[in-house]
Amino acid sequence: MGNCRPVKTKGPLTVSIFHRYIFFGVAFTCAGAIGVLVFILVMGNAMRDLFQLFSQGQLSLMTSGEMLLLLIPFVLSYALPLGILTGVLLTLGRLSADHEIIAARSAGIGLIRLSAPILFLAVLGVAVSLVMNFHYAPNAKARYREILQDAVRTNPLSFIVERSFIREFPGYVIYVGRKQADQLGDFWIWELDDRERVVKFIRAQSGKFEFNEKDNFLILVLNRGQSEFRSSDTPEDFSRPRPALAFDRASIQLPLQQIFGAHKERKRVGEMNLRELLVEYRRLRDPEEDLTETEREVGRQEIRLVIQEDLTLAYSVFSLTLLGIPLGIRVSRKETSANLGLAVVLAMGFYFMMNMAGMLEKYPELRPDLLLWVPNILYQIIGFTMCYRFGRT
Repeated sequence: MGNCRPVKTKGPLTVSIFHRYIFFGVAFTCAGAIGVLVFILVMGNAMRDLFQLFSQGQLSLMTSGEMLLLLIPFVLSYALPLGILTGVLLTLGRLSADHEIIAARSAGIGLIRLSAPILFLAVLGVAVSLVMNFHYAPNAKARYREILQDAVRTNPLSFIVERSFIREFPGYVIYVGRKQADQLGDFWIWELDDRERVVKFIRAQSGKFEFNEKDNFLILVLNRGQSEFRSSDTPEDFSRPRPALAFDRASIQLPLQQIFGAHKERKRVGEMNLRELLVEYRRLRDPEEDLTETEREVGRQEIRLVIQEDLTLAYSVFSLTLLGIPLGIRVSRKETSANLGLAVVLAMGFYFMMNMAGMLEKYPELRPDLLLWVPNILYQIIGFTMCYRFGRT
């Protein structure tokens, strides 16, 4: 007994191994969750916008593939916070259910040391999200719209689908009954007023679309038809029908900027990266620019809102992670569906509050750009409170 010596454990080494175990476990789960979310969100947007256009011959396979890839940076802005929260809940829920968290605390590893690798991963997620939100996502959105514009200008006829109502042109509803190659027939056109009432009806046997690149117009040339005019004051009054006027040839100009924006126009604020936003902000403050004070203030408010929204969305990675740590430990569930459902509820609540604040953009006196930070502040308060209570138990 006198020769026995106590065995000394290497505490720091044990903690380091446990930190790596936590870090890589959470990181791999987060990567998997983000990958699944990106796939779901990209496919959802593609099913809505691209697959229908491709199936109808409106976009080539190569163009559709490029536009599909351009959706990834945009959806990553929303997939990163939710994916990391999901990974934290799944990993910590499993560790807690297997009593590994209890074993770690029994070995003297407190909540702060246990959470250190997860918080470090969250900081990395914030950095990635900032780069994505301020650079890659806006550039991808601008390129996406540019490709769509070029597709219309290159082949405007491909966007006409027979036996369907075309409502994309403000002030008009167009119906094409027959389409064979570049030959269009059986045109029905309703011209609408500001209250969406029909003030003019045109029907033509055939027609074609031409593109005026200089003025960014689609020109609809109609052959052999007739037009009916209605009273601009009471277009719904059919008691005094007006005679129809026949024509051999007529044309209607449809401005494309009402749908896709003017050709080579200034970028929209939502499509500007951080450098472009700052340049635009300085331009709005330049007294030599021919702008009214209202235009300047509205433009500056829009830029502030976009910047704060991108910052808030990036920082939400940390806020959601901070809330997910105590929740994952306390829930103690291995069920993937239950933890995933909890992550979705928390993330949707966060995004809902952000959208509510963003809807106040028409009321700048309420400072919606600052109200965007309310969800982050609220989630962090709840997270810190739960971590404090868990640390005392």
